[in-house]
This record gives sequence, structure tokens and C-alpha cells, in this order.
Amino acid sequence: MEIERKFLPDLNTLPFDPENYPVRRIEQGYLCTDPVVRVRMDGGRYVLTYKSKGLMVREEYNLPLTEEGYRHLIAKADGRVIRKDRYVIPLEGGLELELDVFKGDLSPLVIAEIEFPDEAAARNYQPPAWLGEDVTCSPEYHNSVLSQRAD
Repeated sequence: MEIERKFLPDLNTLPFDPENYPVRRIEQGYLCTDPVVRVRMDGGRYVLTYKSKGLMVREEYNLPLTEEGYRHLIAKADGRVIRKDRYVIPLEGGLELELDVFKGDLSPLVIAEIEFPDEAAARNYQPPAWLGEDVTCSPEYHNSVLSQRAD
């Protein structure tokens, strides 16, 4: 189960410098967007993911892939292959902020995601102003939708 909220921060108003945190380079493509079936390269990890419908709460299943399997499947991606840098920033209460800085034709898009242990925690979370607009309930900010968006 994935329980997360999404925000649109402005990199210029963050109270920290993302460059002070480790970065992971991510590449991902979508084999299908309904249901969501994604392949992802995250550093040296390769994963096939299925996600159910939903905005804040979705079922998510991950299966490991080999690099060869990933390369075979990413070539079959429908729409654009998304490339982004992900910074993981610790927050109060044991939460983590995943700050995704998109590359290529999705630049300068930045999306911040916070995963929660349960729905109550997600609903009760009071985000700081610097996180920007809450787009949790805006499907257009799902990466699967971004992969299909024409610019």
C-alpha cells in the first residue's frame, strides 16, 4: 500500500539546499497507464511496478528485474521515458521528503512526495508553506500521466 501526498515546491524557497543530500538518478517508463505498469532504473536497481487506481492511497507491487530485462522493457515504453533526480530529505516525525527534479522536456518541474504510514497520518499532516501547492488529488501530477503529456 502506498499512501502519499504530493506538492509543487519552488526550489528557490526551500529552507534547505537539496544538493546537501544524496541524489539518486531515476529513469522510468510506462508499459501501460491503466492499470499503471512501470519499469524503473534507480541506481543499480531495476524494478517492474504495478499500481492500482487512486490518488492518495494506492496498491503497489514491486518485482525485481535484471538490467537486461529492464533494457528490454524500457524500449517498449508508451510515451516519454521520464528522467529525474531524487533527493531524500528527512523531516520531523520520522517522515521523508522525496524531492523529484525532472530532467529533459519535463524540466523545470519539481514534485515533492511524502509517504505516510497510514491514511490518518496523511490526512492530518499540516505541510509547511514552503512545500507549495498540494496536488495530491490532481492526477495530472502522477508520473504515469506525465509520461503521456505532450509538451
